[in-house]
Amino acid sequence: MSAKPIGRVYRALLISWPLLALPGSLFAQPAPEPARSRTNLDALARVEIRTHSLPAAPSVEIPYGVYVPTFYDAARPTPLVVALHGLGSGEMYMMEYAELAELAEQYGFLVATPMGYNERGWYGSRGPGNTSREVNALPTNLGELSEQDVMAVLAIMKRDFNVDPDRTYLIGQSMGGGGTWHLGIKYPGIWAAIAPMAPAIYSSPDPVVAARDLPVMVIHGDADESVDVEGTRRWVAKMAELGMDYRYIEVRGGTHFSAGRDNIDDVFAFLNGYRR
Repeated sequence: MSAKPIGRVYRALLISWPLLALPGSLFAQPAPEPARSRTNLDALARVEIRTHSLPAAPSVEIPYGVYVPTFYDAARPTPLVVALHGLGSGEMYMMEYAELAELAEQYGFLVATPMGYNERGWYGSRGPGNTSREVNALPTNLGELSEQDVMAVLAIMKRDFNVDPDRTYLIGQSMGGGGTWHLGIKYPGIWAAIAPMAPAIYSSPDPVVAARDLPVMVIHGDADESVDVEGTRRWVAKMAELGMDYRYIEVRGGTHFSAGRDNIDDVFAFLNGYRR
């Protein structure tokens, strides 16, 4: 089922850039502490950390975050944002992503922030195995478990809350942006729209044809020293070639951490304009 806009429709204009090679690896960097308003601190105080386990790893308690807007009504279908964190962070990272919790309150969105099994699972975007060279004591099927975790948290949210199946969205930062692309392409019928920010994905954009009916917002900074913006430009070029409904924000001087944070309000406005 293709997504239908319920607000403004965005179509990005593509500028022609030279296409360069992407780096072969991504290194975790500490994220800067975001400025938080009093309202956002109040919203963050309402975040609940829950745990669950997977059938494939029943002894592992995996945390995930849940935000429920103040005026949630179980009798009414409510939009849901699933937000995926970056490498080396955890289930609270996206809840604390600038004013994300406050925006969820303003828009009346549920938010779920899966761990992705652990802090370096890549949500399946690097395949089912363990591609991490830094840590040896990880499951050999880490990628598979990481993807399963996201989908399990989504199923739990649908079980525990009245989630609107036509307004379920997926966003992510860095490693989570790569996961957003991967899960958006693999399960395009689930999402009403997706938003990868500074997406760490190093493969060909050709598979995006499977999600050609899925609205996408992409954000990347041209001063990103962790994930080369040229990779995102290639994915944007592919979306333009396919005639997709997308919006691309390239932030002049934007860094790996600032570009998405500084435009998270645009992300929520974009998501709010679409239903499946």
